[in-house]
Amino acid sequence: MDVENSLRSEVLRLKEERDAVILAHYYQKGEIQDVADFIGDSLALAQIARTLPNRVIVLCGVHFMGETAKILCPDKTVLVPDVNAGCSLADSCPADEFEAFIKAHPGHTVVSYVNTSAAVKALTDVVVTSSNARKIVESLPADEKIIFGPDRNLGNYINSVTGRQMLLWDGACHVHEQFSLEKLMELKRENPDALVLAHPECKKPLLLLADKVGSTKALLDFAKASDARRFIVVTESGILHQMRKECPGKEFIPAPPQEAGCACNDCSFMK
Repeated sequence: MDVENSLRSEVLRLKEERDAVILAHYYQKGEIQDVADFIGDSLALAQIARTLPNRVIVLCGVHFMGETAKILCPDKTVLVPDVNAGCSLADSCPADEFEAFIKAHPGHTVVSYVNTSAAVKALTDVVVTSSNARKIVESLPADEKIIFGPDRNLGNYINSVTGRQMLLWDGACHVHEQFSLEKLMELKRENPDALVLAHPECKKPLLLLADKVGSTKALLDFAKASDARRFIVVTESGILHQMRKECPGKEFIPAPPQEAGCACNDCSFMK
């Protein structure tokens, strides 16, 4: 038995022994996704966690995802395999600074992206994901003043599609910040038949080139339903594993980051 199969067998043995269930985000390595019981984006994993009968949840993702699962399932043991699995976006919004920002702008409803610490969520009126942010913001009264944090790119996108003027915290995901407009345009010229799929954490100029903007789950669903055979994917590269598994015969091309030789479209925290 090779090392990978041996590790897989041990994971499955421990899972059974401890009444555990394994949840993995789409940005995890392929071998982690393959051993997981459930795979999804932040919204899907949060929804799944609440329904599970298992005593132990193993959350293969970054720290805030484990916190979110524990908030939703306070009676369960939630394990994050690597306690150092932080998040550049969550770290860009320290709770004390965000609280000062809120106090400096009284009278605003605070809407926070799920990619935040529990301390920031405690300061928040509504927590959203990239899957439901637009729907939730549109459900608020048109004249309601809103603070949105921490991702300025997602906030700008929501402003553009809803016509809102949300006040944005100046945070970003280091992976999505690194995608290059020039390199994406070059890749599109080289592959004119390929559709561009982009996550709303990307900067606006890249989103304007996209044929589909959405959460990782939305991008996967679009690729599955589309008649197109080739796609350029502008988000963290882990999603390519599920895209290739669920869309046999279709080609998925990762968008390059700004720096040559940089694996910046891989999230080292998530991996």
